[in-house]
Amino acid sequence: MADLEQLNANDHAGLRLGDLPGRRPHFVQIVASEFAAAAAVCPIFLTKNADTGQFYAGAMFGFEPGENLLDATEGGARLFQPLDLERQGFFIGPEGEVLVDPAHPRFSSGRGAALFEGDGQPTQAARRVQQALGRLQAGVAETDAFIQSLLASKLVEPIDIDLSFDDGRSLSLGGLYTVSLDSLGELEDAAALALFRAGQLQLAYAMAGSLKQLSRLAALRNDRLAA
Repeated sequence: MADLEQLNANDHAGLRLGDLPGRRPHFVQIVASEFAAAAAVCPIFLTKNADTGQFYAGAMFGFEPGENLLDATEGGARLFQPLDLERQGFFIGPEGEVLVDPAHPRFSSGRGAALFEGDGQPTQAARRVQQALGRLQAGVAETDAFIQSLLASKLVEPIDIDLSFDDGRSLSLGGLYTVSLDSLGELEDAAALALFRAGQLQLAYAMAGSLKQLSRLAALRNDRLAA
């Protein structure tokens, strides 16, 4: 377990918030408030936590570990930066305080944005991290409630993905789940209205609609192979 310290200007004025080393993960947990932005660029799936067996939502950036197909698009601009990556190296403590792991790799280069101004006030970079932590903390409960509503209404279905690429390789992806639009269309009016009132119907359609990004990711992979 990392040695976490409460973030403060005295002890952490010298920390520099560098980029995350290496490629971003190919699948990253996201929360409900991120669905709209994520669905515009990549597929969103449910999968199960290997340790707890509980469902969580994630955004897919590539088809296998170490592959991130969005990093090089549009001149390298990050089209969608998940909160869970934005806050890497930082945590929320039991009293709501911000904790930092000074040994985290994103601080190792000694380059990047400072966390504190000369007068000890947090910089814009530090405030971004604080906002990401706050949105994550609020979003986990909201997302869990959404997933439980889907399960209660029997709207979750497994999806098998089989892909073939220009280099002759084939990939089969398992352990992924999505929203069943057929079951959604068969919901009784009261159940559908309850999902709508809770803001969950929009999330369900965002998740289902994001599946069209699978073909976009596959095209980006073929483009990379051709290059």
